[in-house]
Amino acid sequence: MEEMKKEWEGTPFPEMIRNLPMIEAPVPGVRGWLLQGQRGQAVFFDIEAGIRIPPHSHCAQWGLVVAGEISLMIAGRTNIYRKGEWYFVPAGALHSADFPSRVNIIEVFDDPARYKPNA
Repeated sequence: MEEMKKEWEGTPFPEMIRNLPMIEAPVPGVRGWLLQGQRGQAVFFDIEAGIRIPPHSHCAQWGLVVAGEISLMIAGRTNIYRKGEWYFVPAGALHSADFPSRVNIIEVFDDPARYKPNA
């Protein structure tokens, strides 16, 4: 598995995912590959250690931690999520995130325009 991660730029995401369009990432150190649907989006994120996402709100999102750890505040409550754990952020809920280590997550958004593909 470690050999595959080296080939896959250190991510658990194979070439079939890394060949998807990349998103226009709003924060340096965050990259994501976009799977677009008519009713929503899935983004395969690779996030560097030390990144902080400030409080914000948007459409509903569901996430699954594939590798690493995320500290996520949702509506005033903070929890730590690790590999294999999932979370849900309701539409409009104020949330923020801290990434103490490199993290790979898959997030699904119920808005087909949440992220734009890189031009």
